[in-house]
Amino acid sequence: MKLALRGLRLPLPRFTLEVDVELRGRVAGLFGASGAGKTSLLELIVGLRRPTEGSMYLGGRMLADVAARRFVRPERRRIGYVPQDGALFPHLSVRRNLLYGASNGDGAKRLAEIAAVLEITPLLDRDVDGLSGGERQRVALGRALLASPELLLLDEPFAGVDRPLRGRILPVLARIRDELRVPMLYVSHEPEEILALCDEALRLDQGRIIAHGTPAEVLAAPISL
Repeated sequence: MKLALRGLRLPLPRFTLEVDVELRGRVAGLFGASGAGKTSLLELIVGLRRPTEGSMYLGGRMLADVAARRFVRPERRRIGYVPQDGALFPHLSVRRNLLYGASNGDGAKRLAEIAAVLEITPLLDRDVDGLSGGERQRVALGRALLASPELLLLDEPFAGVDRPLRGRILPVLARIRDELRVPMLYVSHEPEEILALCDEALRLDQGRIIAHGTPAEVLAAPISL
């Protein structure tokens, strides 16, 4: 992954999000307390918010450039986004949720592979209303992957999931990293998740990056510099 976030600014109710960084890891962790601005930063990257200043480039491809008055719409960014609640369509089956938005017809061909990696093949013909929290998260991950994203954004995917189930889902994310090789930006406030999955990390506090480096370095950094 090469994600360049240059001079980004976004006013928020309690502070202004200000980010200037370039990420190159296969999986970058975004760590910080609740309310630090992590979700707002993801929404900037995916295109749900517009920065007031700065630019964003993914692998050299422009996503937004305020000075040049250029902005790529979310559906054209090729970024998969899994919010905290998964946001599944309740009127569609698991299979149809997975295939929703599959890019260029390739998604249907990859359904069996991704369902196997996520261990959701037995769920394909079920309604989503009866799924557990962990099953819903895996379906949401599968839907994002079937869109063939160049980058996958995961916003605290274990929120509301108990620790035993979390321990079963972490290896699934590791398989996405190692077998499907999809770059990820992974948001969490749990140090063990960042250490287990990421090779690069950021620590965000009150809308500003206070540490950037290896997961061990970032997690050891003081909150106030």
